[in-house]
Amino acid sequence: MYCIIDIETTGGSARNERITEIAMYKHDGFKIVAEWQSLINPEKRIPYHITGLTGITNEMVENAPYFYEVAKEIVGFTEDCVFVAHNSKFDYGFFKAEFRALGYEYERDTLCTVKLSRKLLPGKRSYS
Repeated sequence: MYCIIDIETTGGSARNERITEIAMYKHDGFKIVAEWQSLINPEKRIPYHITGLTGITNEMVENAPYFYEVAKEIVGFTEDCVFVAHNSKFDYGFFKAEFRALGYEYERDTLCTVKLSRKLLPGKRSYS
């Protein structure tokens, strides 16, 4: 099973920034079999330039669940799945940091679609 994941954050560093949105799609290799998505209250202000990139405002997340409130659901949803993301180092790094702050070591096998596309389609100007 694969869990295709995309997140939005308050910035680029998992050390200092937080998740503001998570979308996850469980895929069995043939079709999507489950999906999960939520805004996340990052417990800090979203910078104006990040709102410009993501469209997510402070008002949108003020009543959203905190990460710790959905952490158990995330663990269950992604259990026995490969963590798939475009630039998985970024998304997976944020997941690991959020879980580490809760005292939990989140471990999944990962698949980076940027690295995969570089292998399958070499020589392109961009893989974004």
